[in-house]
Amino acid sequence: MNNTEFEIIAKTFMGLEPTLAEELTELGANNVQIGRRMVSFTGDKEMLYRANFQLHTAIKVLKPICHFKALSADDVYTEVMKIDWSQYLDNNKTFAVDSVVFSEEFRHSKFVSYKVKDAIVDQFRERTGSRPNISVANPDIRLNMHIAEDQCTLSLDSSGESLHRRGYRQESLEAPLNEVLAAGMIKLTGWKADTDFIDPMCGSGTLLIEAALIAMNMSPGVFRKEYAFEKWNDFDQELFDTIYNDESREREFKHHIYGYDIDMKAVNTARNNVKAAGLSNVITIEQADFKDFTQPQEKAIMVTNPPYGERISTPDLLGTYRMIGERLKHAFQGNEAWVLSYREECFEAIGLKPSIKIPLFNGSLECEFRKYQMFEGRMREFRSEGGVVKTDEEKRAMAEKHRFKKNRDFKKRLDEEEENEAGDIRSFKFLSFEKNYKGELRKSSERGGNNGPHSDRDGNRFDRDGNRFDRDGKRFDRDGKRFDRDGKRFDRDGKRSDRDGKRFDRDGKRFDRDGKRFDRDGKRFDRDGKRFDRDGKRFDRGGKRFDRGARKSGKGNRFGDNTDRRFDDED
Repeated sequence: MNNTEFEIIAKTFMGLEPTLAEELTELGANNVQIGRRMVSFTGDKEMLYRANFQLHTAIKVLKPICHFKALSADDVYTEVMKIDWSQYLDNNKTFAVDSVVFSEEFRHSKFVSYKVKDAIVDQFRERTGSRPNISVANPDIRLNMHIAEDQCTLSLDSSGESLHRRGYRQESLEAPLNEVLAAGMIKLTGWKADTDFIDPMCGSGTLLIEAALIAMNMSPGVFRKEYAFEKWNDFDQELFDTIYNDESREREFKHHIYGYDIDMKAVNTARNNVKAAGLSNVITIEQADFKDFTQPQEKAIMVTNPPYGERISTPDLLGTYRMIGERLKHAFQGNEAWVLSYREECFEAIGLKPSIKIPLFNGSLECEFRKYQMFEGRMREFRSEGGVVKTDEEKRAMAEKHRFKKNRDFKKRLDEEEENEAGDIRSFKFLSFEKNYKGELRKSSERGGNNGPHSDRDGNRFDRDGNRFDRDGKRFDRDGKRFDRDGKRFDRDGKRSDRDGKRFDRDGKRFDRDGKRFDRDGKRFDRDGKRFDRDGKRFDRGGKRFDRGARKSGKGNRFGDNTDRRFDDED
């Protein structure tokens, strides 16, 4: 076996780099160095295979072929032509190039990919008279080009499909939590699998399954059907089989994992995913409302990702977060809870002081992962008894300068809580018109213009057409009826109506608050034109899922032929 070490790069999410570096160190990687959304290290072929198979917080594992400097597309072409591509490809193999570009010179990643492809194809044409083909869907060799200004790194992609696609997900709900992010969240808590684990808003069960894998020290790659390195010329099947079948790292989990959700569809989805992962013996999922949560009998940690109004809507968003704070305070004493969310208003509605705030990205959303140390009685008494609210490490982390953006991308504080509580998240107002309005008024007065709003002696504000505004910036017509920003009128009961006086009720008849259309039978259509029944369930074009079957080479039989098969098709 060749034990020659080479450079390897593992990619991850922003905020999880130190966690990934710790995983690599435990795995035995050398020269571990943290970068931006990546960790570089050195290792041999076995380390490359293990990194793909065993890392919980890596998205991709790359093997750099070369580093070079390029100031133009021609420079890229020239440098790529210098590589002997017969080491990696032949005319019977297909390949694809993926590019990531952060540069003023190179503005289009696809253009860079085309130049790399052209150089490879031209080299084969010159040497053999023919060329390998491109396959975007399922190539034999995947290449990754990374350009930061004029610094270029061309790598072999050893993972193929992103490593967050574990292979256990049978069904998915709206906006599921990424598996790598879920694993990173759990590792950030410092949980050592020495207590029960609870997610009271579990959705499709991602946090629960990732917690079980971490607790039992199981390799997340055990569910995957293939990796890109299995198609490489130097692939060592015997070595990978040894790694795949090695259960020596796994351990017994002596506690239990509990998941709850108010939605029965979510409960069934999570149960199916847990069953597919073969983890039904350590994970229990029940239908329950968080507001009915009671003090657990055993010591536990809670990690949850509540909806925050971006991709998943929920009625009375702030009321939900106030309920979370109330339940944590009265029914989770003596334990710690971790909450991932996006909006500052949501965190403030919890009403508890966090001991640490960790910035994390959930997709494109810059979120925060906050820890709440729950205790009974007063903080002074808790500390006098030896209780720790914030560790020294957490104190150092929170004291870092510029740890968070000065101007977070949270929405401004809302002023109309009563209206929001009664409405749905789709009509939720996070931006205060009053504050924006004052800003515009101030700008107008600084310019000395006379076209902006003005006030009479009683403090009533008027625009240049004589329309009056209330304190919240809502406009009144001549009869004193109020309009919202879109020109919709409100009657005396505060209900909205259009200009013809037709009123919209809270059930959204005619149009719902999300602007979705209803047909003559009252059935709703989503943006893709798919129809919803009266219970809100969507009709697809028929698609039942079919199991592709077990992993080849008989590896799917590792867990027996029972119903808890681990190698069902992934979502």
